[in-house]
Amino acid sequence: MTAPLRPAARGIPARTWFDFATVLVALILYSIAWPTLFVTHEVSPVTAPLLSALAAFPILFVRVNPALGWAISAGAALLFSIGLQPGADNDLPFQVVHVIVLFVLLFAVALRAAVPIVVVAWAATSMLFATTMPGSDTGPLWGWAMGFGALALFGYLVRILLASRRKLERQEEVTELERARRAILEEKARIARDLHDVVAHHMSMVVVQAQTAPYRIDDLDPASRAEFESIGATARTALNEIRGLLGVLRSDGQLPEHAPQPRAADVPALCASALRAGLPVDWTVTGDLESVPETTGLVVYRVVQESMANCARHAPGAAVHVAVAVDPGEVSVTVHNAATATVPQPGAGGGHGIDGMRTRVVAVGGELHAAPTLSGGFEVSVKLPTH
Repeated sequence: MTAPLRPAARGIPARTWFDFATVLVALILYSIAWPTLFVTHEVSPVTAPLLSALAAFPILFVRVNPALGWAISAGAALLFSIGLQPGADNDLPFQVVHVIVLFVLLFAVALRAAVPIVVVAWAATSMLFATTMPGSDTGPLWGWAMGFGALALFGYLVRILLASRRKLERQEEVTELERARRAILEEKARIARDLHDVVAHHMSMVVVQAQTAPYRIDDLDPASRAEFESIGATARTALNEIRGLLGVLRSDGQLPEHAPQPRAADVPALCASALRAGLPVDWTVTGDLESVPETTGLVVYRVVQESMANCARHAPGAAVHVAVAVDPGEVSVTVHNAATATVPQPGAGGGHGIDGMRTRVVAVGGELHAAPTLSGGFEVSVKLPTH
């Protein structure tokens, strides 16, 4: 019977549990105040239930409106001290239950009410006890004021502590949202770079193959030539659309990938693939590519890949030379192409190739230089640390 009830009990809010506990405490205090009222004061059986309720039930306001509960309890205490005659063996103006309820409500007022209301409740409670309790004729007022002031101050300090914790929780939520937003931006930047480095590279190879096919294949009829031209135009259009998508995905402050896939050792295979696709490329490798760290190796791979794609787009048919040298503490990459008489196709520019390479290189502490050569070609030179 109890096992199925446990999940339901865990689903009840803490506020509801607090209300249940408050009602239970109020009933217990009422059950104490009613029978003992005949001992502490001279009352009739008719008024005893109402007077006991005034002593115990104001505690029900401790969460919903502690200031109202305090006002009812303090007014009832003043009524007790003025209108009721204490019993023969009692010298207190009101019951101990009443005192407990006043203490609890004053603490709740300090915990939740506005500061002016806290000051009024503290001053009125101090005055009430100082003028009605035994020895009030000779006892100093400041004694009660200090006692209730300590209680109110403690409640106010707890209030500040709880407010600080809530503020900290809200700040942590904001920080978590910002962290999630930053992670999304980083992922978008990673997708943009990979899209450009992978898809655009292979699309450029399609353009190269389509443009060089009439020169590589003999006896090509006009219809086939037109088909190859159509393939090249379609591929260029696709590249422009990819760049439009990259404009949405790319963002500032891009960070390097956390799990790179290609390595520096894959550069020869990349060059061989471009050569099979029709790009006139040759390459030289000096040093051990396997010794290049993964993060730096990824940058080397992407720089070579993007540089060859740029050559294919802006200088179709021109010879391309790739040189990679691994030295102690440094790896250098140089990609340059010869001049070409072919006029670049309209819309061939406007990509993110150089910017993407520069972002990757700077992220690992390297340097990139990209500029036209004196012979009319273009050269990309990169130096990257390997430690």
